Amino acid sequence: MPTPAVPAQQPTALRLRPFRAVRYDEDRVGDLAHVLAPPHDELSPEQLRALRVYPHHIARLIHTHDPQAAARQLRRWLHRGVLRRDERPAVYVYQQHRGARILQRGLIGDLVLPPPGGSAEGVLLPHEGVSHHVVRQRAAHLSGLRAQVEPLLLTYRGTESTAAQVMHHVTRRTPTAVARLGEITHTLWACDVDEEASLVPGGLPRSGVLIADGHHRYAACRRLAAEAGGSWGSSLALLVDTVTHPLRLSAIHRVVPGLDPEKAASAAAGVARVRPLPEGPRPPGPGELVLAGAGQAWTITEPEPEALRETLATQPSEWATLPAAIGDHLLLADVWSVPDLPGAVRYVHNADRAVADVATPGNGVALLLPAITEDQVRELAGAGVLLPRKSTSFGPKPAAGLALRVLDPR
Repeated sequence: MPTPAVPAQQPTALRLRPFRAVRYDEDRVGDLAHVLAPPHDELSPEQLRALRVYPHHIARLIHTHDPQAAARQLRRWLHRGVLRRDERPAVYVYQQHRGARILQRGLIGDLVLPPPGGSAEGVLLPHEGVSHHVVRQRAAHLSGLRAQVEPLLLTYRGTESTAAQVMHHVTRRTPTAVARLGEITHTLWACDVDEEASLVPGGLPRSGVLIADGHHRYAACRRLAAEAGGSWGSSLALLVDTVTHPLRLSAIHRVVPGLDPEKAASAAAGVARVRPLPEGPRPPGPGELVLAGAGQAWTITEPEPEALRETLATQPSEWATLPAAIGDHLLLADVWSVPDLPGAVRYVHNADRAVADVATPGNGVALLLPAITEDQVRELAGAGVLLPRKSTSFGPKPAAGLALRVLDPR
């Protein structure tokens, strides 16, 4: 079938290049479900340890305290044929679906990162702040491993149909790889026909590409590019048009071990309206947070304006209405004196799991946050306002290990 005809497009500031992906050889590893991993934030420490039992599981490369040792393992897998580099450079069409319902479809490629201060920098919009400690960890991992095993998740709102036409055309072929993780099927197609690949840039946006997930990895790449340059001037990335395939946007909840629920509720009442929930914990609505622990729950609303102004005095004025800012700065930092140190707060993406984690007395509290909208995120990001860390969770996120970007050895 001929490649779809599309009108000529002007050059875009965003460059998604074909690359030779490194992928698992199914003849060597069997079912890909036994070697790929869900997004790291969907796994508990116990699940991660269980995955590492498999000799060729991608978790062995991601969750390691010794990136150089992981790099040696990666090279052994390449040498033994467990992993193979595709013969031709390609942009890859990636799709997730549950049954007949397509949850996500996008393009995976090698994204050229705009240089700091360059004219193209505004095309890529971070929306959350980062922890410098975590950025250093991610940079050390990337530098040691010299590979990226999971792409940045980027979203845009398409106005041209070129990329969508190419993706639709490519997905009618036999897939390059298929894996089912839980209820979700992950499918990959290689778009390695030069004529097709050349059409993709014309359908990508010239501005307003939002970093939906991967802020610390993005910042780590920027750090490495500034220090060492070379191959770190680009990154493995997945671009999804949310006009055709909207993503789910949910909140990220806070779990504070060791904090007594009743004492936390009493202290919060000094700076906000706190009311008990006799029926127990429930998802928070707009304008409220829910505190839970030991089977009890309270709503927290209407923070005192003066207290909020004082705690957010050095932050953007737009933060005054953001649930994560109220939770992290007013409650956790000021009222409950929770230190901003690794391990002091756990971030949980599922509200039921957060509540279950603190159901037993003595296990601490969960602070449940409401989700904000993609329009709010885009408006703030476009104005240069970064949200507090761990404010949002876009999904579904891509599986790790389906298509790797492996740099040449030094």
